[in-house]
Amino acid sequence: MAAAVALRADFTATRMRALARSSGDANQVRRLLALATIYEGGTRSDAAQLGGVGLQTVRDWVLRFNAAGPDGLIDAVPPGGVPLLDNAQRRALAQIVESGPIPASHGVVRWRLIDLAQWVWDEFAISVSKQTLSRELRAMGYRKLSARPRHHAQDDDAIPTFKKNFSAEVATIRATLPRGTAIELWWQDEARVGQKNGITRRWARRGTRPSAPKDQRTASAYIYGAICPAEGKGAALVLPRCNTQGMALHLAEISAAVAPGAHAILLLDQAGWHGSGALIVPSNITLLPLPSKCPELNPVENVWQFMRDNWLSNRIFKSYADILDHCCFAWNRLVDQPWLIMSIGLRSWAHG
Repeated sequence: MAAAVALRADFTATRMRALARSSGDANQVRRLLALATIYEGGTRSDAAQLGGVGLQTVRDWVLRFNAAGPDGLIDAVPPGGVPLLDNAQRRALAQIVESGPIPASHGVVRWRLIDLAQWVWDEFAISVSKQTLSRELRAMGYRKLSARPRHHAQDDDAIPTFKKNFSAEVATIRATLPRGTAIELWWQDEARVGQKNGITRRWARRGTRPSAPKDQRTASAYIYGAICPAEGKGAALVLPRCNTQGMALHLAEISAAVAPGAHAILLLDQAGWHGSGALIVPSNITLLPLPSKCPELNPVENVWQFMRDNWLSNRIFKSYADILDHCCFAWNRLVDQPWLIMSIGLRSWAHG
């Protein structure tokens, strides 16, 4: 049997145990404590028993420790296989993901992993599995996210221009008010809720197709909703139709919710009943129209999505009165949670 290899002399049992206490690597701790036993005069068999290994393994630890010190007792990270895609190919993949597919050429309107795997084969003659391609895309910072709806006729400059000029618009309105008047930013919109209700995702066992009730009747109502995200408050009415009279009632409701002595700037879309000459606007409210065809600027759109997903979808409404009850219930649940209004409604470009 080969002679035992002596441990290097510049370490002691006390130092080895101190290194073990400060280490966050469990395997290194085990090896340091085993070698500390030898420094204290124990046998190699004692060290092997403490480390839960054989004598040959203890000999390997001693050799590694003598050569590289405590760092030699840390397991090296295996190099892994050679990546299928190089950096240039990854850049090309990122570019095709960003630009999206051409339906006439690629046959799809959105990329799936199987489509991208076929593109990689056609472009580079590299066969890559969907799992490997998914890991590559995630490593490049991509995730499969829900897309936001965008109006097809939207002006590309409308949103950035509105955000850029928003502070100036608020300053112009503020200049018309008495000095020291507090400003509240409100957003307003309407949502139709009816018996032809939506169906959302739901938990179900894998491999099954869950079902949900779907009504074909047409009774409906409209929620006139407005939120003040900075204050976490809201004001709403549920009415049978959208028109100037309904909007006037809603403005009165919002006016009552504005803090005493404050003035509300109400951002809303350019629906006909929002800008009607017959509309009565309370004195503590100034209307600020949003650019046309830009619903993503209005956080109330996200409020509607949240309410439908959590409280209004997958339901059968027995009657118009049932619709009213559910709409009122959903809105009251929302305003009872001001932190939820803040989370959904706050926008850095408006509240920064």
